[in-house]
Amino acid sequence: MNSWLPFEWIVAVRFLREGRLQSLFIILGVAIGVGVIVFMSALLAGMQGNLFRRVLSSQPHITLERPKQQANMVLQNAPGQLIAATVQKPSQRVNIIDQWQKVRDQMEARSDVVAVSPAASGPALVVRGSATNAISLVGIEPDHYSKIVPLPEKMVVGSFRMTNTDMLIGIQLAEDLGVQRGDKLRVTTSAGASLTLNIAGIFDLGSRGANQRTVYVLLSTAQSLLNMVGGVSSIDLTVQDPYAAEVIAQSIANATGLNAMSWIANNSQFFLGMRAQTYSSLMIRIFVALSVAAGIASVLVVSVVQRQKEVGILRAMGGSRGQIMRIFLIQGALVGLLGSLMGSAFAMGLLSAWKLVAKNPDGSSMFAIQMDPKLFFWSALIAMLTGLLAAATPAIRAARLDPVVAIRG
Repeated sequence: MNSWLPFEWIVAVRFLREGRLQSLFIILGVAIGVGVIVFMSALLAGMQGNLFRRVLSSQPHITLERPKQQANMVLQNAPGQLIAATVQKPSQRVNIIDQWQKVRDQMEARSDVVAVSPAASGPALVVRGSATNAISLVGIEPDHYSKIVPLPEKMVVGSFRMTNTDMLIGIQLAEDLGVQRGDKLRVTTSAGASLTLNIAGIFDLGSRGANQRTVYVLLSTAQSLLNMVGGVSSIDLTVQDPYAAEVIAQSIANATGLNAMSWIANNSQFFLGMRAQTYSSLMIRIFVALSVAAGIASVLVVSVVQRQKEVGILRAMGGSRGQIMRIFLIQGALVGLLGSLMGSAFAMGLLSAWKLVAKNPDGSSMFAIQMDPKLFFWSALIAMLTGLLAAATPAIRAARLDPVVAIRG
């Protein structure tokens, strides 16, 4: 095998084999570091993906609404004159977007928008016998809205189908009113409209408040009940990149003159928490990588001191400074590679154990964790580069040794 290996590789492998125990400990140190980095990266990605899906599965990425009315002062004060006035906000009219079809077509033409769905929503009451509950009535176009919020996946009773006389309610509201699929509820709005609707299905949005408050009907039904005939109260959007929703929202607001609220603005605390979690995890991984690099460097520095005579003999036999330097760089890269392979296996074991332990009360997995091959590849590459960088100083030191001094020492 040695016949076709370059001189530097033969010497580097021999140095590692001679100090077996020392090499083993540093490789184990690299393996533990790589294992921790891979495990934390996969765990964080799975946890954030799960939280992300939970938050965005029940709301649009961007919601367009008509701007609120503002009161302007009519009186202007002359120079040196003060006017005492109380400027009150005008009473807000029903929040209807004018020419919403034009806005919808404009949004559908954008390359960064995936789905568009108009909605007519407002407060209402549902009545069953002597029981009355306040609700948020939401009128939708089912085919379009299902691309914004995957309601068909959230149905626990019945199916995602609606006619002009149907409604979909949350499991909490169904429990509070003691109703089930096929029962009828009377819906009354502040506009004075009233209509008896049939419960076509019951859904679970994953939030007690939303399940208790939200009721879906057809867009035309909501427009009639809320006195929005021909109009909508909002236009919901799903975009290509959810993390760019705030930038896209600002662009849409400037283009249309409407208020554009992104999910990032509506869930600012959640978004900041995810970002802080990402940064803290990144810092931990950086410090783990630095500790691995320090371990490799310290072992190779000791190796240079221990092998001064061997290095001197190699230099006296005609070995160049470049060859000596490459010997120790190859050692660092080999330690990083072997450590990364062992660390990847260690991380896979930890992730498999986590899947067995971290379960919900019903026995299902707490959240999905994917063992992405790219993560293992980049971890191995980074470990090798770390080994090379850590070996740079010992390699330069070894290359600078004077052969005569090294042999005498």
